[in-house]
Amino acid sequence: MKPWTIVLLVIVVILGVLLFLLYRFGRKTQQKQAEQQQMMQANKQTVSMLIIDKKRLPIKQSGLPQSVIAQTPKLMRRAKMPIVKVKVGPQVMSLVCDEKIFDSVPVKKEVKASVSGIYILDVKGLHGKAPVREVKKKGFFKRAVAKMQEKAGAKPL
Repeated sequence: MKPWTIVLLVIVVILGVLLFLLYRFGRKTQQKQAEQQQMMQANKQTVSMLIIDKKRLPIKQSGLPQSVIAQTPKLMRRAKMPIVKVKVGPQVMSLVCDEKIFDSVPVKKEVKASVSGIYILDVKGLHGKAPVREVKKKGFFKRAVAKMQEKAGAKPL
């Protein structure tokens, strides 16, 4: 065998092992996430609250209790999380919002929310209309592509 074929064979074997390990790790984390989701659904409570503010903040600046910050994995401490500042009764607190519903959470409105611990799972409007999903602004690249498609006579994205 030539030396370059041996090197290529070793690289292919190493890549195969890495892909297998990533697959196993992904399956385990997926199972853990499913179990946690079931626990949160089992422990959820409906609470009436006033939404004061919502932001994406690093967990250290979020205003969450120190015990929560200490329990988060080190990789997640730098990531920005959807934090919602709410008033429940006389108490003002910061809660973590589900990423899927963060955009539809209305600011400065009273809502009924499904909460599990410090995690907001679902939000429904209490007074007035249902919360309206905010329209995201298009980025520079998407606007440019849409303009080019308009000029070409194609249907924009």
